[in-house]
Amino acid sequence: MSNKKLYPEGLLGKKVGMTQVFTDDGKCLPVTAIEVGPCVVLQVKNQERDGYDAVQIGFGPKKQQRVNKSQLGHFSKAGSGSFYHVQEVRCDVDALGWNELGKELSVADVFNDGDKVDVSGVSKGRGFSGVVRRFNVAGQPASRGTHEKFRNIGSVGACTFPGRIWKNQKMPGQMGNKKVTTQNLKVVGVRPDDNVLLVKGAVPGSKGGLVFIRKARKKYAGVQKQESQAA
Repeated sequence: MSNKKLYPEGLLGKKVGMTQVFTDDGKCLPVTAIEVGPCVVLQVKNQERDGYDAVQIGFGPKKQQRVNKSQLGHFSKAGSGSFYHVQEVRCDVDALGWNELGKELSVADVFNDGDKVDVSGVSKGRGFSGVVRRFNVAGQPASRGTHEKFRNIGSVGACTFPGRIWKNQKMPGQMGNKKVTTQNLKVVGVRPDDNVLLVKGAVPGSKGGLVFIRKARKKYAGVQKQESQAA
């Protein structure tokens, strides 16, 4: 069996919002609608020249007058316009057939109904928050002499040793606005005509936020292993 590390393919998209769909047996499922692609291959990297296999994809058309000269020269090689968002995706380029500059990748080229996917995005920023909201701590007792300190964390120090606050102590601070990945979400529907992917459950970020959707990493290696054993 090969020891080559496998990287699941994926595409860039935009979170549209949440809705619900009904299954054939009448169950109501909460789903997130994601506008996935179309993405354009801007650059191809291979093992011989770059040391690894990957493609650089662009998403979100951008007016040419809003692009500087260096970006314009890079985009012109693919001949498919300019883009707001550019990201490199490590994958098996030759097996997928993504080694052609300017190739357009749609949602149906990567995802199918029933697939498991990982969705990465920037979570909603909540500003400066206390420990009750940020870490769901219990706070102080509501009786026995507690005054004006019901949502405080309480004691955070130590005794003589070490005489300081330990690292990673739960404290008030910035909440949200961080890159978050939600794993193993089920694809409920693929609508290639609208470039929409329906994923069961919630995904990180606000409406209109950029997300990266790829096949589930924890499932991907197992599927590839089964296919190699069957062959």
